Amino acid sequence: MRVLITGATGLIGQEIIKHCNEQEIEVNYLTTSKSKINQSEKTKGFYWNPNKNEIDSNCFKDVDAIIHLAGASVSKRWTRAYKKEILESRKKTTQLLIISLENITHKVKHVISASAIGIYPDSLINYYDETNKEVSTSFLGSVVKSWEHEVDQFSKLNISVSKIRIGLVLSNKAGALLEMAKPIKLGVGAAFGSGNQWQSWIHITDLAQLFLYVLKNKLEGVFNGVAPNPVTNLELTKNIANTLERPLFLPNIPKFFMKLVLGEMHILLFESQRVCCKKIEDLGFDFEYHHLQPALDDLLKEIK
Repeated sequence: MRVLITGATGLIGQEIIKHCNEQEIEVNYLTTSKSKINQSEKTKGFYWNPNKNEIDSNCFKDVDAIIHLAGASVSKRWTRAYKKEILESRKKTTQLLIISLENITHKVKHVISASAIGIYPDSLINYYDETNKEVSTSFLGSVVKSWEHEVDQFSKLNISVSKIRIGLVLSNKAGALLEMAKPIKLGVGAAFGSGNQWQSWIHITDLAQLFLYVLKNKLEGVFNGVAPNPVTNLELTKNIANTLERPLFLPNIPKFFMKLVLGEMHILLFESQRVCCKKIEDLGFDFEYHHLQPALDDLLKEIK
């Protein structure tokens, strides 16, 4: 089997490629940086520039499925211009793939796209599964709704579509966990707001394996990419502090302060989505990290 991966040089993409190599799945990948193009028998890089509708159509050769991860990071200050980039990066990359496939002979049968749990409304009491139809009125909610709509257009090409709604990804290479661990390690960590907001997290190893499980079992539809046991922000903060063997004594950081510091993107820290993964579990997927503490033990063991 050979897959084409977009966003392959990002945190999740690199992890998926690692697991593809371990499972003898051959990889083509698209990159906007020509310096990141490498060629080997099992992993081949190709250039594209979605802003100019440029793509090397050789990237589709012998490809059975596409894992679509490309999109501008949401963890950057949301100016008006950058909000447009967040949305347009997801739309343009998806549209370019579809237009390209329409104009060539190919063997692509399945597209598995990243999505996000930000589509679910902010709530301290709801427990969201994939059947939920209500969409968050936040900027992130509108982005994910538009993103998923674009991805659904692959079905018009008789290509099966899967969407993985990703939660808080825990990794020791980059991302939220390391950013939370930095002040805690210095003894100045604290929860955000009330600390009661739900954090639906997933260990990056499980997320990569989940993508490949959907791929190998040809599963269609929407799947929540979160671990079985979400925690509150306060629980997450306390567990990180305990794992790093650091005290946690400062008062919670007020919402108004983080709004001053981060602007509109402060909602990433304060919105609450308690999300269920029962659907993928019922289809046979087994999480290696069901609970938070073993995940933190694994990821933070080298930075204590």
